[in-house]
Amino acid sequence: MEIKEVKESIPNEEVIGDLSELFKVLGDPTRTRILFVLEKGDFCVSDISNAVNMTKYAVSHQLRTLKQAKLVKCKRDGKEMIYSLDDDHVSTLFECALAHVLEDK
Repeated sequence: MEIKEVKESIPNEEVIGDLSELFKVLGDPTRTRILFVLEKGDFCVSDISNAVNMTKYAVSHQLRTLKQAKLVKCKRDGKEMIYSLDDDHVSTLFECALAHVLEDK
């Protein structure tokens, strides 16, 4: 492939910025732990807090960031909000990243 073709294939600045922001969100160890929990199933804030050994307030704050990045979604179940991964792309992204990290271990 010629360098001109490579240059033309680079996404525009808006897409590059969005991708960079996504990786910033994923770059936080607390959010990564929360995503690991949600990779296993749908849970309420209390359960997630228990799994990652953090306060509900701290977990709620991180879930808000993950929701804004469209990595998680929530639905009401009675008085509780149940969180899950937003879609299969998030699961695939998480699985690929984990496989990459574990590759040489």
